Amino acid sequence: MTATINISPGGELEARAQSVLADMGLDLPTAVNIFLTQVVEKETLPFALPSETDVEEPATKKIPLSELRGCFKGKIWMADDFDAPLEEMREYME
Repeated sequence: MTATINISPGGELEARAQSVLADMGLDLPTAVNIFLTQVVEKETLPFALPSETDVEEPATKKIPLSELRGCFKGKIWMADDFDAPLEEMREYME
């Protein structure tokens, strides 16, 4: 099934979005299609919405290092196949 959706944010927002997308090799319709595909696959938005506290706090707020220690524990991981491209490159180079 194909549907036509007209999206026209116009003005500076559209121009800036098109510029950023062009730098990534995408156009606006393709980006919207990717977004909608992710919404369907994840059954939610593919990004977190800022909470009220996120919006109220300035982006330049300095956080003491003591508060940052361990804050990424369990959130950063290495994929099991992380070295696979390196192994393929070694095979290629031999």
